[in-house]
Amino acid sequence: MNTEVQTALSATEPRKIILDCDPGHDDAVALLLAHGNPNIELLAVTTVVGNQTLEKVTRNALSVGTIAGITGVPFAAGCDRPLVRTIETAPDIHGESGMDGPAQPESTIELDPRHAVDLIIELIMAHEPGTITLVPTAGLTNIAMAARKEPRIVERVKEVVLMGGGYHVGNWSPVAEFNIIIDPEAAHIVFNAGWPVVMVGLDLTHQALATPEVCAAIEAVGTKPAKFVMELMEFFTKTYKDAQGFDYPPVHDPCAVAYVIDPTVMTTQKVPVDIELTGTLTLGMTVADFRAPAPADCKTSVAVTLDHEKFWNMVTDALVRIGEVDV
Repeated sequence: MNTEVQTALSATEPRKIILDCDPGHDDAVALLLAHGNPNIELLAVTTVVGNQTLEKVTRNALSVGTIAGITGVPFAAGCDRPLVRTIETAPDIHGESGMDGPAQPESTIELDPRHAVDLIIELIMAHEPGTITLVPTAGLTNIAMAARKEPRIVERVKEVVLMGGGYHVGNWSPVAEFNIIIDPEAAHIVFNAGWPVVMVGLDLTHQALATPEVCAAIEAVGTKPAKFVMELMEFFTKTYKDAQGFDYPPVHDPCAVAYVIDPTVMTTQKVPVDIELTGTLTLGMTVADFRAPAPADCKTSVAVTLDHEKFWNMVTDALVRIGEVDV
């Protein structure tokens, strides 16, 4: 194992997270990273409409959990539509299944009967304040609904580390990122709730490219989960090239998990951020105000630069730790 990764892992206690996702190729890698890293205690996996319909992304999450050999962690389905707007999915990036490319096994994981919003609330209220980090890598509908249904969770959550937005970059519009624009009202609630928010946006995740060197290191792990990631990347590479002109795909979502594991994997800057809800051309824009130093009470920060080697070492190390899984 990479000694730099090992040192970082041994320095801290595992951090409790709830991963709220919409798998999704990069969500799948985020889930594998969270499961395979000893610095993370994965309390729950919750799903929300986003890259595809709720039914499809939930099936994908259960499949990834099976491929990774995850046991003892509840998987719960959440909101099947945005708070206000019509459903918008991303088949041009993720395919009709939401995770096209690799064959998906039948899941051995039984879906938790609770609604994801209720599970999120129950877990936060049952744990000591300041011990759970929410890691949303999808639209923010579930998180917003939880904050509205039980406002007491806001002061109990350690922080929200989300993949979404971009302070200078958009992808679903010239200025808006997909996870934010599909439910901007939910994003507005989350960014203004009063808890600490770390926005791991496109400015950062566009640095997390799955280059040939990265893919070679993953392929060398040689296990079924690693082969699954390679098949994900093969499909992802083609769609990102066709849809957005990337030579190598940016693997967004595991960046948020990596920050929780070791914040030194990226630099961040505290800055006020709010969500545009009414602009004709700017709906869903994450508006970051860099005009002056952030005020002392600023609760939002944005990720700026990524240590590419450290990040991908984390992912590869997690796959090594997961090992061979009999699927």
